Amino acid sequence: DGAFDEAVKGVDAIEHTASPFHLNAVDPDELIIPAVNGTVGMLKSVLKDESTKVKRVVITSSGAAVLREDPNPLTFTELDWNDQCLEILKKFVDEGRKNEAPNMVKYRASKTLAERSAWEFVNSPENQPRIKWDLAVLNPPFVSSDSSCLRSTKSPRPSSLNTSAAIFYNYVADGAKANAAGNDFLANTGTCWIDVRDLAEAHALALETEAAGGERFIVSAGECVPCFDAANDLNPPPKLSTTLPVGVRGAGKTAKHVMDYSTAKADRVLGLKYRSIAETTKDTLADYEARGW
Repeated sequence: DGAFDEAVKGVDAIEHTASPFHLNAVDPDELIIPAVNGTVGMLKSVLKDESTKVKRVVITSSGAAVLREDPNPLTFTELDWNDQCLEILKKFVDEGRKNEAPNMVKYRASKTLAERSAWEFVNSPENQPRIKWDLAVLNPPFVSSDSSCLRSTKSPRPSSLNTSAAIFYNYVADGAKANAAGNDFLANTGTCWIDVRDLAEAHALALETEAAGGERFIVSAGECVPCFDAANDLNPPPKLSTTLPVGVRGAGKTAKHVMDYSTAKADRVLGLKYRSIAETTKDTLADYEARGW
């Protein structure tokens, strides 16, 4: 508590975007505790500042807090919560095997618990009378981007990429790793995506749009699989140190996508527009080429 006390002073709005995302945690608490405490700790700091000018707090949650795995195709909305991951994790905890829980379950649990804690905080009967601001939450799926976050890093390499960016590099730019994963994996990931630049725009819109207060928004550009075709359709092709994976051309159009999101609410309230998978793939691979990757 208190870590954000000075940071929240004298500002009109807050964007809380940081939460640990990696798939190497042994103990689930490595992800859950900082995710929950970081979120609630920031809200506590705003609340304790009696002279606060803050009008709105926007939190980056995740599609991980919304989805659930199912063999049948599902389309998720803001009414959905990922209780499934919490149930799975509880089973491992009850059996004394919490460290053996799947890594993705640990991450999804951290995002679900962090977002739920935020809503519980602002809706608490004890806190509500004192709160002078409102909360908006964004739930993006896989976030795709170039490696611009590393531009201040001396001689960055692909190994320096964060988890989301590394997944894109490994399966869209690095043929050896993508081929090792296999065509079935590439065609049936069920992953949706959003360009990080569009997610940044969503954050701005969530701050500026009055009707966004007190709301949860799924922001997604759709299915991610066509990025493989988009990469191979580039003309001229990018000059990379790796060979682009080809897989089965056009497989993304017929693949069984078991996970999708409705963005009707964000479309209506925020009016967010999305870049195409072709544009994002082109810009990302151009960035890799510029770096000599």
